[in-house]
Amino acid sequence: MKDTFGQSVSITLAGESHGAGIVAILSGMAPGIRVDEDFIAGQLTKRRPAGAISTARQEGDKFEILSGVFNGFTTGTPIAILIRNENTQSKDYSEIAVTARPGHADFSAECKYHGFQDYRGGGHFSGRITAGIVAAGAICVSALAEKGIKIGTHIAECAGIPDRNFENTEEDIDSLNGKLFAVLDEEQGRKMEEAILAAKNEQDSVGGILETAITGIPAGIGEPYFDSIESQLAHFLFSIPAVKGVEFGAGFGFAKMRGSEGNDPFRVDENGKVFTKTNHNGGINGGISNGMPITFRCAIKPTPSISLEQETVDFTKGENKNFVIKGRHDPAIIHRARVVADSAAAIVLCDILAQRYGTDWLR
Repeated sequence: MKDTFGQSVSITLAGESHGAGIVAILSGMAPGIRVDEDFIAGQLTKRRPAGAISTARQEGDKFEILSGVFNGFTTGTPIAILIRNENTQSKDYSEIAVTARPGHADFSAECKYHGFQDYRGGGHFSGRITAGIVAAGAICVSALAEKGIKIGTHIAECAGIPDRNFENTEEDIDSLNGKLFAVLDEEQGRKMEEAILAAKNEQDSVGGILETAITGIPAGIGEPYFDSIESQLAHFLFSIPAVKGVEFGAGFGFAKMRGSEGNDPFRVDENGKVFTKTNHNGGINGGISNGMPITFRCAIKPTPSISLEQETVDFTKGENKNFVIKGRHDPAIIHRARVVADSAAAIVLCDILAQRYGTDWLR
């Protein structure tokens, strides 16, 4: 099982939804990077459920930094973070030991782990595991911010309701990072929340699209082909539960364009800095940054845990059955996944930058 991502800066994840807790180990961070535990707590708050549009499962997400940090700074050794699970109701999941929930990993996990997997709450496949990504990613987000690199994600679309696009990118990022429901247009955000509640009242769920922008990345970062910026970001982003599509810049929109539309014209400003008039390529050419904001979008599927009766199978008996999922679930997870996308991007970029400039550059 591949539980580690990254080369110079890496993250290792362990834990299950209803196990003792979640563990994240962040390795390769230079010594002397400030670690703000209040900021880590704030990032975890963005991932936690809030209000009627989220699950009733409330975890405090109190984290313990077991190693790698001393007197508020990284020591240069692996940073181990533990987040304990405190609010589990495992009895709600007894039937899924033999039942394949539609849209979940129950059947594929049974095929791979031969019945030895921890099925409670989805086990290691649960979105609960992303708490470790957010805790470790918060350290990376802070380190990048000190180097003038900003990351922000908004709910570009939810239940078919669109948010406005990024306009003044840096100001928009600053605005988003102060919000729990990350939209750029508050009125559209209210409509999204109403649609989430409507789905909940109908015992159903909704999905959407997240859009992320990253500013401050210098030109010339990344590698062609297998270690392109797109390759590495997509690798991590597809590891986030519920992400079923990733596109960079105009993405699939390129299929409807001509070259004259899709090309980004290069210009130079009065200070001699090269820029592009448009950013259809999302700040990346040939797998390498061109100095413009890096932009990507993630498709988030509707939460598969819904309260409607669904068709499935008992995979131990080989019998068809109807099934109603029990437990506490989100009618939408997109608003909680936004900080996971930020965190994933920060970890990937720290790794790429450390490979380019050396790990001490992050200090």
